[in-house]
Amino acid sequence: MKSMLFILTHAPHGSSFAREGLDAVLAASAVCDQISVLFEGDGVWQLMKGQQPQAILQRHIEPTYGMLSLYDIEHCYACKSDLEERGIAFEQMSIDLQIIDDARAADLLAQHSLIVRF
Repeated sequence: MKSMLFILTHAPHGSSFAREGLDAVLAASAVCDQISVLFEGDGVWQLMKGQQPQAILQRHIEPTYGMLSLYDIEHCYACKSDLEERGIAFEQMSIDLQIIDDARAADLLAQHSLIVRF
């Protein structure tokens, strides 16, 4: 069985990368049983609760993250160093996930047969 790791690296607004990455994760769940999602770099901003993108005429994607569990995507991670660098606390996260160090993130790359970066 192939396993897929999606690495989401872009902020949630200002481009379509975050939305397209999330759409790709959900679509891949139809053909792959083992999917993991890693939020890295500015991608950790996607996890913040209470964003108000309507002020910049953007669609709110936070509710879509609630669908991950409905699609049986239960392996979600965020890089601790990226959260710390941006001053984001675990309590500010909009989804349940594991905070991992850089070594564990490298292990994830080795454990998956397909890696997709957005």
